[in-house]
Amino acid sequence: MITTASQLRERSLLGLKELSRNEIESILDRAHHWESQPQKLIPVLQSRFAANMFFENSTRTRFSFEMAEKRLGAQVLNFSAAASSVEKGESIYDTVRTLESMGIDAGVIRLKPAGVLQELADKVSVPLVNAGDGNNEHPTQALLDLYTMRKTFGELKGLRVSIIGDILHSRVARSNLWALQKFGAKVSFCAPDNMQAPELATYAPYVPMQEALQADVVMMLRVQLERHAEGMLRSADEYRERYGLTEERAASLKSGTIIMHPAPVNRNVEIDSAVVESEQSRIFPQMANGVPIRMAVMERAMKL
Repeated sequence: MITTASQLRERSLLGLKELSRNEIESILDRAHHWESQPQKLIPVLQSRFAANMFFENSTRTRFSFEMAEKRLGAQVLNFSAAASSVEKGESIYDTVRTLESMGIDAGVIRLKPAGVLQELADKVSVPLVNAGDGNNEHPTQALLDLYTMRKTFGELKGLRVSIIGDILHSRVARSNLWALQKFGAKVSFCAPDNMQAPELATYAPYVPMQEALQADVVMMLRVQLERHAEGMLRSADEYRERYGLTEERAASLKSGTIIMHPAPVNRNVEIDSAVVESEQSRIFPQMANGVPIRMAVMERAMKL
């Protein structure tokens, strides 16, 4: 079967900014279908091959994709740049083309430089799924976040969502912003001045910490501690004091507010350890929800 360029675009998932609300909703609905199935293995993709190509490390995200692919019966190839010819100078493009030529049906790609994924998608003939590209987007993370919110609140319209932390470098913040606004949610940001992305202020306001904590959803972002070496972060303790979700701040949240975090978590930095385990926390359910979401995304990418 010959796949047209239009079909490739429809089956790929490069980001949520350009994806319609209806398409996002269809993925969320399909994830609900997969989550409701009692059997773990449903081999609808048993004749398909998926390659997880991680040019940037993320054990949790790769395991989630691999679990989703294997539950659908797909054959899985895991590629790690640390043990590949990319270290010897082979380009990302040549690596993807090599795996494409071997007969994969879809590729999951995570990489540091922003913009490269779109260029790859224009040059290869298999659907590509974005598992995080630079500070651009992380669509499946945002989809599982929306899925978690929808399971909690029933609908997304009118929800107040505060995203707190390093907005400047966060692909999670961007994907959530683009997706949530399509559903009528009200997004606000809270960040130190040197971790704000000014271009996003057009779409969502930056608010003080006290105001951010009044939301229905408080989403904490991982503090990239390497920013300390770059001079962006004076110390982890100072960050926790000013922008961390401490036990004291968590106690001031409304009873119906939920706490989210894309993980991995720096406990006792952006969020206190006791808050991670609290009744209002949805951090571990988020991780669980990643599997049905990625099942829906990979089924969409590799449907026969």
